Amino acid sequence: MNKTELVNSIASKSGLSKKNSEAALNAFLSSVEDALKGGDKVVLVGFGTFEVRQRAARKGRNPQTKQEITIPASKAPVFKAGKGLKEIINKK
Repeated sequence: MNKTELVNSIASKSGLSKKNSEAALNAFLSSVEDALKGGDKVVLVGFGTFEVRQRAARKGRNPQTKQEITIPASKAPVFKAGKGLKEIINKK
């Protein structure tokens, strides 16, 4: 499902117009981005948690030249599914 399909799904399930649904989705995404940039977690009980995790610097290898390189430390956004979402997905 891409963003357009998600907007259409939100519009049909909420009764909002497509324009308002897209604005709501954009506001949600912006809010999550701002929270993660600020070092906060976004916890949606029953759905999951968005957070930022620190990756340590590590050694790597350039596959073309086989030369060893150092991959610098970085931050990575992570989503951990909640119990409710896992149950819905695994329901048969």
